[in-house]
Amino acid sequence: MPPGLTVRTPMLEIGYAAHGDAAGFPIVLLHGFPDDLHAWDTVALPLAAAGYRVLVPYLRGYGTTRFLSATEPRMAQQAAIAQDLRDFMDALGLERAALAGYDWGGRAACITAILAPERVRALVTIGGYNVQNALASPRPASAVEERSHWYQWYFNTERGRVGLEQNRHGICRLLWEEWSPTWHFDDATYEQTAPSFDNLDFVPVVIHSYRHRHGNAPGDPRFDQVEHHLATRPPITVPTLVLHGADDTVSRPQRSERDMAMFPPGTARHVIAGAGHFMPREKPQAVVEALLTLLSSTD
Repeated sequence: MPPGLTVRTPMLEIGYAAHGDAAGFPIVLLHGFPDDLHAWDTVALPLAAAGYRVLVPYLRGYGTTRFLSATEPRMAQQAAIAQDLRDFMDALGLERAALAGYDWGGRAACITAILAPERVRALVTIGGYNVQNALASPRPASAVEERSHWYQWYFNTERGRVGLEQNRHGICRLLWEEWSPTWHFDDATYEQTAPSFDNLDFVPVVIHSYRHRHGNAPGDPRFDQVEHHLATRPPITVPTLVLHGADDTVSRPQRSERDMAMFPPGTARHVIAGAGHFMPREKPQAVVEALLTLLSSTD
């Protein structure tokens, strides 16, 4: 990915990479936690070769993305991440784009499709309907799901905050291994992305994200109305294709299966064998084909 590109939004200076013809139709690719824009390296190039303009930003708290104000609270609730995406599109003059994302990035993409459907030509969401109800009291899940979410309970403690500060690379690498157990990445792959977690805002942003969704941290009042709307589970109406890794141990395929009613009738869902949580890294061709297929069927 070409380094060094930045664009200023009302709240952030967003670092990003760009590929392809600047006149091509834009595709925005959005990474999750704990990852960065390198997750899309082998997805971006084939899309650019097909004539698209491919844009890959760092989310808030990652890589070269920075808050403009030192006094701005380092919050990362879902509505804020989605607003960052729309601000990014505005700053680059993108009236309409195709979106693809997973984890945090998939959440931003889904919410943008809900709040601004006129700006989303096509959506590839990895993991399905990634929108949370941040207002409801969290309910216990199955024992297997609760165990797989150990990091969330850890981050909701002071010990977890200090642990992430002091051992962020050990924790993030462990999550890669646990969430994608059939993906055998090498040291160089992880070390290419690891510096993104050294962003000074990484720890407070991550901690807020996982505390807010469980009701243990306040949200930004600017997003109260949005969060109340998202709590109603509004449907996604834009052309969508759902992907899910068959081996994803933190967001299991059953979750996207039961949420298919949240998408337009006829939306396809593909469970990808040999892929875990980090599908753009593990099975990039599946993501490329999903985007090309969906874009070819839309205006």
